[in-house]
Amino acid sequence: MSGVEMANFGRLMTAMVTPFTSDGAVDYAQAKHLANSLISSGTEGLIVTGTTGENPSLSHDENYRLWAEIKETVGESIPVIAGSGTNGTNETISLSKEAEKAGVDGLLIVVPYYNKPTQEGIFQHIKSVAESSPLPILPYNVPSRTITNMTSETCLRVSEIPNVCGVKEASGDLTQIGEIIASAPADFKVWSGNDADTFHVISMGGYGVISVSAHFIGNQIQKMIQNILEGDLRVASAEHLNQLPISKQLFVIANPIPVKYCLNKIGFRVGDPRLPLTPPDDAISQLLDEMISRYEIDLPLN
Repeated sequence: MSGVEMANFGRLMTAMVTPFTSDGAVDYAQAKHLANSLISSGTEGLIVTGTTGENPSLSHDENYRLWAEIKETVGESIPVIAGSGTNGTNETISLSKEAEKAGVDGLLIVVPYYNKPTQEGIFQHIKSVAESSPLPILPYNVPSRTITNMTSETCLRVSEIPNVCGVKEASGDLTQIGEIIASAPADFKVWSGNDADTFHVISMGGYGVISVSAHFIGNQIQKMIQNILEGDLRVASAEHLNQLPISKQLFVIANPIPVKYCLNKIGFRVGDPRLPLTPPDDAISQLLDEMISRYEIDLPLN
């Protein structure tokens, strides 16, 4: 059985923020509320404790409880994918085993950061994690954060690992992404890791997007995806252009600072990010205020 046959992940998945209370503790009740609200506004899969979920500042116990409680909350309605990747292979395997115990449906495994592995090291890291778990694996290529880019050649090697079902590709290199789409096995799915690239990636034959913007405009992203799939590129491109400002401004400074600020702004309480991340300054706050006010918000607040 191939990874994709194992994994029925949606075209629109959301990289979910982790809500915190005013004293900086994880707000598990609000996290479950957010998960349900995202489902109500078009999300077909949740990435929990990824980059947007502030994985680097969460303890292992907090990770486990978030995975378990969110999976219990959403049940079988949509898949929950745990961000269990670290820059150490043994630690990633250990965390991934905990995620499996929590009942998640898949694992998001980031290319190791800081220690700058070779392409062979990236391959062996993902292979070792995949061989240690029965769960579907999504490697996550994000060189803007990890420094090291997983090349298309390495990704194609990774695509042959049985339970690797696809890739979250956030390199921003559409040539590289196109090479993967063109040459990977037919059941290997490519999700854009950048909202601004969704139109181009799906138009080239990619499968979907792992989105930050879906916290606000999930139904609108779904509309664009459906228009692409139906061949109505004129309407889809208009949607894409309308979504570009939010796609850009949610990354004007380090994610998830802007998305958490905007969620608080619209009345969905998620708290401030944990140190070393800090809330935006006045200039960035004004920029985000102006941007978010221009959009119809799909996310239910109650």
